[in-house]
Amino acid sequence: MRTVLLASLRTHARRYVAAAVAVVIGVSFVVVTSALSAATKDGLVAGVGLPYADADSVVSAIGTDDAATVVRRAAAAGDSAAVLGYVPLPVSSGGKVADQDADIAPIADDPALRWQELRAGTWPSGPGEAVVDVNAAKTNGLDVGDTIRVGAGSRALEARVVGTVDSPSASAGGSVYLFWSDLERWSSSFYVDSVAYLGAGAEQAAAGTGATVQPAAEFVQERQAELTREVDVIAILLLVFAAIALFVSVLVIANTFTILFAQRTRDLALLRCVGTTRRQLLRAMRVEALVLGVAASGLGLVVGTVLGWALVAIARSQMPTGTMGSAAVSPAWYAGSFAVGLLVTVVAAWLPTRKVVRVSPLAALRPDSGVDVRSTAGRVRTASGVLALVLGAGLLVVAMSSNSVPAMLAGGMVSFTGVLVLGPLVVPALVRAAGSPVRGTTARLATGNAVRNPRRTAATTASLLIGVTLTTAVLTGLASSRTAVAGDLDADHPVDLAITSATGPLPASLLGDVQSTAGVSEAVALDGIDAEAAGLGTLPVIAPDGVDGVVRDTGLVVPEPGTIVVPWDLLPDGNVPERLAVTVDGRTERLLVSVSEGWGEAALVAPETLARLTADPLPRAVWVRADDAADAEDLAGDLGALATNAGVDLTDGYAERHWVELQLDILTGAVAALLGIAVVIALIGIGNTLGLSVLERARENALLRALGLTRRQLRRMLAAEAVLLSVVATVLGTLIGVLFAWVAVRTMVDVAVEDVSMVLPWGQLAVVVLVSGVAGLLAGVLPARRAARIVPAAGLALD
Repeated sequence: MRTVLLASLRTHARRYVAAAVAVVIGVSFVVVTSALSAATKDGLVAGVGLPYADADSVVSAIGTDDAATVVRRAAAAGDSAAVLGYVPLPVSSGGKVADQDADIAPIADDPALRWQELRAGTWPSGPGEAVVDVNAAKTNGLDVGDTIRVGAGSRALEARVVGTVDSPSASAGGSVYLFWSDLERWSSSFYVDSVAYLGAGAEQAAAGTGATVQPAAEFVQERQAELTREVDVIAILLLVFAAIALFVSVLVIANTFTILFAQRTRDLALLRCVGTTRRQLLRAMRVEALVLGVAASGLGLVVGTVLGWALVAIARSQMPTGTMGSAAVSPAWYAGSFAVGLLVTVVAAWLPTRKVVRVSPLAALRPDSGVDVRSTAGRVRTASGVLALVLGAGLLVVAMSSNSVPAMLAGGMVSFTGVLVLGPLVVPALVRAAGSPVRGTTARLATGNAVRNPRRTAATTASLLIGVTLTTAVLTGLASSRTAVAGDLDADHPVDLAITSATGPLPASLLGDVQSTAGVSEAVALDGIDAEAAGLGTLPVIAPDGVDGVVRDTGLVVPEPGTIVVPWDLLPDGNVPERLAVTVDGRTERLLVSVSEGWGEAALVAPETLARLTADPLPRAVWVRADDAADAEDLAGDLGALATNAGVDLTDGYAERHWVELQLDILTGAVAALLGIAVVIALIGIGNTLGLSVLERARENALLRALGLTRRQLRRMLAAEAVLLSVVATVLGTLIGVLFAWVAVRTMVDVAVEDVSMVLPWGQLAVVVLVSGVAGLLAGVLPARRAARIVPAAGLALD
């Protein structure tokens, strides 16, 4: 049998290419996932402990006011405390905006708690002095000795740059560092991560604040674990797609072995007739699968390692220093990846080999009648497929009603398995229905060939079916999620950019300057007045009028008469009064209070309400709608320069929107690329299966040629058969994918976003259908050319 095995591997090596490629891609995908997650994990945890290296304790889960209290108590007790956090503010130098949204962070008063590394100049010695991160200094053109202006409006701060520093921790840091005493003026918008405490009095300093006090080593360990879990979530997500790729690989390999063994049925039967036992035959065929698995899995490890190192190197070159570590795949990952590839191959070949050796030699020499629903095997297959569909549908209903992701995944897998089990019954019926309207001899022959062997037809379409289903489900789910996220962004940032004056009317030329700025689609000036609000002090009150083309959701920014909309940041302690007394020049109106945000630190009233407060309103704000293609940084920089020169504030919601949309674009691209791998495997599978089925039918094709079918007609027949199978798999996969996407949206997105609607990305779905149809046509080109080249006499002589 060894001689037979080696001869079989040599003879049929080309037919194993698709199966080998599928295993290589699946295994390399797992290795690449390990390399990327390991590099990300190393980069995240490498510098986590630096800000707390010399601290005794860490105070966390604390607000800005309480953090200031801890700092004051530490100083009174002779201890040291350093706040870790940041506030995003514009930074300008020489009258020009250097950075519209720089992270301004505190630097410790006590040198023992300074974790940054001084690169040039000196450390700050008192308020009004700053050090700048060395990379931020290069990016923004800042140098030691420059005077910078941090913030805008009445709270802006002038500071002199006395040094540059490196910020080696990926978990903390900023672009500009100032003393805490300089940063307290922005306490309302400052984010506090934690407080590093040097001394024994951390518990006393944090008493009454409700904060958590931990030993520094314990806090660092928990933070590393938290960041590691986040990386693990990403790794798990990638591994899910790796599992999808491996699952498709199983289908491709199983289909390959099924058709390959079916084609070799006569050869195997003859071996049985000359004395080969079932055990010998079974062992020989499984050794073939084992050899294929070992070779493909080993190649997959090499390919995955090279790709992993290359991707990490590219990512490190594009990201700041320290963001990613080095790519390192552990021996356990290598062993696991190799074992998975080997197991996938052996399992995929297990059932086809068992089926072949169970058939007697004489029965193997007769043609296969396919699936007969009237037989016991046919009834069992039908019953099991229907049972799987019903059980999967029940699990999907449970998932939607309880928002259970595990139930959704289980229901999807079980129900789709039911579809695959029923494939030999469902797919031929659909192919017959799709081919019935087509007229012509070749079309009728193509339809007949496609449905003559139901099991072969289902095997041919299975790989493409799962690829299209996954792609359609993910694209539809992402489109629906993006629409829901866009609605939330409209609510959070109804105005793209807002320039607001808290100290007086805006310059008359400002509106024209804004409208002429590149990237501005529309801009409108809003009238307002300074008002005294009970409990809130003096604040600008403006009336949105004529803003339909500027704001994204007018319902959030155009109040009813008698109502005032107050930003959340202006309310002390977050308490919302029912009514608010607003006074202008001795005239008081008690207005109903509504709360929202997204346009800066100004209250909104209806034009009628403003008219009751003052007869002479002046321009106090300019609201801007950005072009869809506008560069967020350039637009914010240009408008920030105008705002800085005018001494007013700029609120930038477009940057946040742009960032979220960019992340969604990246996620969509990544998912599409990952799914593309599964689809590529599927297309390789359908091409390989078509090729093998054409070889299996060599005598049939030769007989058709002998009866008068021309080479051109034979090529057209085989191409039409490939297109029919591809179209059926694509349409069925699209319908199932849309259904799965609807279930996923109801299960996962409904929890986070209310009233989410189902959105079908018609353009993307059309591309999927078109690509699948063209791919099916191309998959049949080479087999058709090969079949057409065989002369009828030679084809009829084949066994």
